Amino acid sequence: MNRRIEESELIINNDGSIFHLHLKPGEIADNIILVGDPGRVEVVASFFDSIELKRSNREFVSVTGQYKNQRITVVATGIGTDNIDIVLNELDALVNIDFESRTVKKELKSLNLVRIGTSGSLQKDLPVDSCLLSEKAIGFDGLLNFYANRNEVVDLDFERDFKDKLDWNPLLTSPYVVDASDELVKKLSENNFNAGVTVSAPGFYGPQGRVVRLNIADMDINEKISKFSHRQFRITNYEMECSAIYGLAKLLGHKAVTVCAIIANRKAGEYSKDYKPVIKDTIEKVLNSLLTK
Repeated sequence: MNRRIEESELIINNDGSIFHLHLKPGEIADNIILVGDPGRVEVVASFFDSIELKRSNREFVSVTGQYKNQRITVVATGIGTDNIDIVLNELDALVNIDFESRTVKKELKSLNLVRIGTSGSLQKDLPVDSCLLSEKAIGFDGLLNFYANRNEVVDLDFERDFKDKLDWNPLLTSPYVVDASDELVKKLSENNFNAGVTVSAPGFYGPQGRVVRLNIADMDINEKISKFSHRQFRITNYEMECSAIYGLAKLLGHKAVTVCAIIANRKAGEYSKDYKPVIKDTIEKVLNSLLTK
């Protein structure tokens, strides 16, 4: 029997929209651009030929429109994997839950989710104002560990090797490693982005090895991360959402990939003077790569 999802577990607003995103079923496209900054939604939407709808609630800003005869939705997630937990589950509910019966649909839909963001490089040869395609993500946030079957979608060998070589602090959450969608990586690879492994941190300062007034538990963690390698993979950059997008997408049956503009090089101590043109160029490349072929 198909389980009915209780009102307290899936909150639907009086107008029929999902609780946080304020979107209704049918109002999102199959191709979705995810951005952290609500202000970046307008930048993405400026490429659209027409706008179908706009929604806004807190940091969750959404626009659905047409780009070269293809329907596209852009959603601002805000910062952090905790917000990604909200956004991914609610986007999935919009396409895979019948809001009337509150049951999972028999025919499930798979969404294409592309995060376009900003990031800090952990390798000296990845300069500011370049772009990086995240083939894998390492979650320092622990979000995926709350969900059943996490071991079925992660790279356990990579996880074990990473924790062993970094002498992982048992007081920290256990990191998880998830691959991007092979299909979306292939589509976006036509743009000749750099490729690498991205760490998603649960904070901007201490969790990314920054020392302002507070010392961190492992003062050498960034050096150890930069030197780490597993098979052909090295860790290239820090950001704050990618791992949760990959993990939840895998569990829910969606495809996900992340492209980030490198706006800081942590090894070289450099910061971009103006990364906005890089972001705009990346948005256009991603939109063209998502066009039906």
